Amino acid sequence: MKPIWIVDDDQSIRFVLEKALLREQLPTRSFSNTRDVLTALMTAADEDGPQVLVSDIRMPGGSGLELLEKVKAKMPGLPVIIMTAFSDLDSAVSAFQGGAFEYLPKPFDLPKAVELIRRAVDESQREEVTEENLAVAPEMLGQAPAMQDVFRAIGRLSQSNVTVLITGESGSGKELVARALHKHSPRAGGPFVAINTAAIPKDLLESELFGHERGAFTGAQTMRRGRFEQAEGGTLFLDEIGDMPFELQTRLLRVLSDGNYYRVGGHSAIKSNVRVIAATHQNLEQRVKDGGFREDLFHRLNVIRLRLPALRERKEDVSMLTRHFLQQSAQQLGVEPKRISDAALAWLEGFSFPGNVRQLENICHWLTVMAPAQVIERKDLPPEVSFGRDGSAEAGATASGQSSVASTASLASSMPAGLPAGPGGDYLATSEATPASAPAPLHVSAHAPASVPGAASQANVAGDWESLLEQEAHALLDANNPEVWDILTRRFESRLIHAALAATKGRRIEAAQKLGIGRNTITRKIQELGLE
Repeated sequence: MKPIWIVDDDQSIRFVLEKALLREQLPTRSFSNTRDVLTALMTAADEDGPQVLVSDIRMPGGSGLELLEKVKAKMPGLPVIIMTAFSDLDSAVSAFQGGAFEYLPKPFDLPKAVELIRRAVDESQREEVTEENLAVAPEMLGQAPAMQDVFRAIGRLSQSNVTVLITGESGSGKELVARALHKHSPRAGGPFVAINTAAIPKDLLESELFGHERGAFTGAQTMRRGRFEQAEGGTLFLDEIGDMPFELQTRLLRVLSDGNYYRVGGHSAIKSNVRVIAATHQNLEQRVKDGGFREDLFHRLNVIRLRLPALRERKEDVSMLTRHFLQQSAQQLGVEPKRISDAALAWLEGFSFPGNVRQLENICHWLTVMAPAQVIERKDLPPEVSFGRDGSAEAGATASGQSSVASTASLASSMPAGLPAGPGGDYLATSEATPASAPAPLHVSAHAPASVPGAASQANVAGDWESLLEQEAHALLDANNPEVWDILTRRFESRLIHAALAATKGRRIEAAQKLGIGRNTITRKIQELGLE
């Protein structure tokens, strides 16, 4: 493994980090100034370069931020950890903006510093593998067996001009398959022309496909070549063919049958030399049965059918695609590519992605702009992903067995309003809700049953909820749960909102007024907590 480079003008800091990393079998190389680091970077071979760079922010002869900028220009994938004093928080923000992996405040806890460096090493090694994969990545990515079947089919069709029908859900990448079929076909030197038949008004689609002569209709002041003519010698991709108007299907069938077509208003037949690839997210067999699609056209298009799997059927590709889209998005925006933690990746892999690959790509664009740090954590994921998989509230119990937001909401009628439920029916709230010196009185909802299993009297609950909260917090902390704050806060907010809605018979604006929050806030919280 390549060494960890340590840059600090303080010899004692270098010594302490060297010894601590050596105990972890992590090789090191130390520098006392930025000038020597830059010289070493210019002369070092790839195998002698740094695995991770740890640099102080203020040193004689050059700052860590200047070093960060120069290192990132030469080695954009290198994790850089900036060490800074607590008073340098503005510099820490600048470090993140410059692409730092993390910042390490001084004085630091040595085991935590080693753990941070270990994380950076793991990220660096993972990025090296990813960069190798991306360097040789084709125009389509996929390791899942279903995608490998698609790749094999494209290979088998590489020397064919046969018509292909691509089926698959919206956003699954049907146009990418069509482009790959064109690129690896004998027609690769010709044009690739795509048209979405569902996106063009019915009255204009015929002209778009076949062109028109001058004076063919009002506004046709010049002759116009259609998509078939534009694709001459190449490939025409007809996306969403299932939405093509029935009367136009006859004209398309004629072209596929004898290779001839007429411009709108034209009298001379034009010979077509075009390969047609069609795609749809619809069940064309069912459309034929329903009378919305011509059976003879269906059979003309359905010579070779390729089914593109949905993203939820190829979960093993989510990691590769995520890193690819993060790199792509960063290039488009001209910023440093963000990295994603294993926990965030695991959460993404458990999401159903109703919008398929297109949705994942949009999420990566969102993360590139909105994620606050250079390393994306699970809490940074957008609401539709971070608050639950499959579009529902967060599912599953945590390590300590506490109930989820969804299960908390479902227990609304079996516990006093205003109190989140803990294991066994305990009542919880956060200490921020009411000062410990003045606990607010609690009122049992008129909708709650008279007897609640495991519940104390109202007076006991009013005097004891803070200690119950503390017990629950201790249980989660003892279980090393990394999301104690989020878990308890979500459950607290869920119960508060449910209580207010019960008191106002579901009237959100009135519930927001009673809680002392805005109506936009309560609407957003209801969506985030899955209380719809």
